[in-house]
Amino acid sequence: MAHPRRFSARIVNHIASRAALRIRAGDTHRFLGIWAVVVDGRVFVRSWTLKKQGWNRALREDPRGAILIADKEVPVRARHPRSERLLSAIDRAYREKYMSPGSRKYAVGLTRGRRRASTTELIPR
Repeated sequence: MAHPRRFSARIVNHIASRAALRIRAGDTHRFLGIWAVVVDGRVFVRSWTLKKQGWNRALREDPRGAILIADKEVPVRARHPRSERLLSAIDRAYREKYMSPGSRKYAVGLTRGRRRASTTELIPR
């Protein structure tokens, strides 16, 4: 299988250097801020709330969405990785990026159970 397209280094660095990423699932959701991490130049997000009407469920039903980078809308497609090695690297990335005392509880929570299972890779469309 061919490697999917990748974001430019500028976009990856933008995402890696900020606490939150603005994302919209499909055309019906509004943009909202979520935590994102970068592993090997790839962008990953996880859902905290796992709501039926939430962005993660919407992207599972229709993988098209968008992110905002410096107020510019960038179309994305969602993919759901299953590699245990990759998921473990994403776990580490969440714990390292969101390590402040106020964030730690949530970062650890995102590395477990259904939240971990919500892992989504964002790929440019």
